[in-house]
Amino acid sequence: MAHIPLKAVTLTHVRYQKGDYFGYFLAWVSLVPVFISLCGFTCHLLFRRELQGLFFAIGLVISQFINELIKSTVKQARPITCELLESCDSHGWPSSHSQFMFFFSVYYTLLTQTKFGILSRNQMGMALFVVWPMAVLTLISRVYLGYHSVVQVFAGATLGALLGGGWFYIVNYKLRSYFPMIEESPIGSVLYFKDTSHIPHVLKFEYENARGARKHSSYKRSE
Repeated sequence: MAHIPLKAVTLTHVRYQKGDYFGYFLAWVSLVPVFISLCGFTCHLLFRRELQGLFFAIGLVISQFINELIKSTVKQARPITCELLESCDSHGWPSSHSQFMFFFSVYYTLLTQTKFGILSRNQMGMALFVVWPMAVLTLISRVYLGYHSVVQVFAGATLGALLGGGWFYIVNYKLRSYFPMIEESPIGSVLYFKDTSHIPHVLKFEYENARGARKHSSYKRSE
């Protein structure tokens, strides 16, 4: 088999065959977990301070820890195609990318479907037409680019889905009763942590309160 030159997506180590535009597209898709972690959750926690989002992020960290623990225990090698990518210095089962995306997708979907979530039902379209397609494409990308076998990505997806559903249950049926206490705690007060999942229409609530505050004399800037 002739050696095909490989290229890496700029600022990353995700490689694809030179001239393969579909591979180039999937290389970017495989970076979605990175974008979600660094951009999505970092911005959300920085600007929103939602406890639901905080525990969502904690769940993803726990999921990643479990993934690494399983990999180091099972020690299943990546497929032979990974050797050409020069990135086979870690184990492959289960796929962490697949696990991350299916954990995220399941938890996000449940947020759109239950009264506990910070998301409304009309955001189900985001889950159906963006989140889940990206999760499936991530699975395809890891196999197509040669980083994982089909078995490894399905193992990651299954484990991620189970952990996502299980963590959602723990957070919203066991831990959510402690959210008010966290809000009122010294740390919660200093960091402005809050829970708005009891508000039916958060965007409308914040919009109306922002307009009301602008009209209130105590919020007006002194002339």
